[in-house]
Amino acid sequence: MAYLIDLKTFTDERGNLTVIEKTIPFDIKRIFYIYGVDQSVRGGHRHHHTKQAAICIKGSCRIYNHNRKTSENFILDQPFKCLIIEPEDWHTMDQFSEDAILMILASTHFDPADYIYESYD
Repeated sequence: MAYLIDLKTFTDERGNLTVIEKTIPFDIKRIFYIYGVDQSVRGGHRHHHTKQAAICIKGSCRIYNHNRKTSENFILDQPFKCLIIEPEDWHTMDQFSEDAILMILASTHFDPADYIYESYD
């Protein structure tokens, strides 16, 4: 099941610096980000192999996860919050704030055959 981790952040009078080094539990093969989202729901799939780490680096959004046994909503509203999404986690992303930028780190390169669009019953 998906779970949250806090990314190491250094804060002083100059601002904040968040590090994504030796924290993500997989090798990163792809990085993409989602922004400018209206009231649409994104995602709606799970994977055969791909693990993902989701970080809302600006604004906020909600990620719903369901792995057949458990379902849970996660609110990403701080750039140091990182949601680890396992391959079996069917997920959707919604409730994007107007300024939201959701960055995804993935363990595999893009492969359409890795996507499973059917949700669990």
